[in-house]
Amino acid sequence: MRTPKSIYLFFLPGLLLYSVFFLYPTVSALFYSFTNWDGFSDAFQFVGIDNYQRAFTADSIFRKTIGNNLKFMFVVVIFQTLVALAFALIMLKNTKTTIFLRALYFFPTILSSVSVAFIWAFIYDPSLGILNRGLSVIGLDFLAQNWLGNANIAIYSLAITQVWFHAGQMLIIFVAGLQAIPQEMYEVAKIEGASKWQTFRKVTWPLLAPSATIVVAYTTIQSFKAFDLVFAMTGGGPNYSTEIIATYIYSVAFEGYQFGYASAISVIFMIIIAFITFLQFKALRSDRVSY
Repeated sequence: MRTPKSIYLFFLPGLLLYSVFFLYPTVSALFYSFTNWDGFSDAFQFVGIDNYQRAFTADSIFRKTIGNNLKFMFVVVIFQTLVALAFALIMLKNTKTTIFLRALYFFPTILSSVSVAFIWAFIYDPSLGILNRGLSVIGLDFLAQNWLGNANIAIYSLAITQVWFHAGQMLIIFVAGLQAIPQEMYEVAKIEGASKWQTFRKVTWPLLAPSATIVVAYTTIQSFKAFDLVFAMTGGGPNYSTEIIATYIYSVAFEGYQFGYASAISVIFMIIIAFITFLQFKALRSDRVSY
């Protein structure tokens, strides 16, 4: 039976949306990355790879944003994954209490990034924030400080906020993955005399690898796209210590009117995300096969 040609019409809406909102902007960014376009005038000149050379050799701020983004990503990926997995193991069974707690931990995810930013900016406030006050109450006054004003720790303070913001979302993914593991596997491990750690290492983790891959990849992309959270909490300060690639692109394009250069940074940005995500997929896949 031949497939009617009219069936291909069903692909058109999706293809149209993909082309308008992804393919065209991507191609445009690649095109303008080789120009000195200011974003407004019709005239521009092709500058070849000058924008890319500038990013890697003459722009110390851009190189700093890469370092900031990598610090932010590593902290968020490690702690968000561990926290979500730990809570998922605790709340695995479907009881009224665990269902309520899952919903409670998922709640921050539905808040806007700006709302979360203002909440945590108040928590971190050196004078009125509940974090410093709480430390004082339990006798840890020496730890109290300006969490967002200290250039050495500001990026990590933002990372903690990001973990709180999205750990509940990753928790749901892990719970779904854990509940999909056949109970017979655990019964066999119990009969064989495996300890809880051996059961987790030999049964749970290998079968949870697909869910873990999704969590790690999605968390990585989130950490690179945390523009609104960073912009609302610190604006990239102090002294560019929390400037990430996304906020720097905004500054270059909409404050410096260097859309050509911003496009080049955007292309580099996409390549970095794709490369890191590829490495993570390879690592988690090989980890799964090794078991």
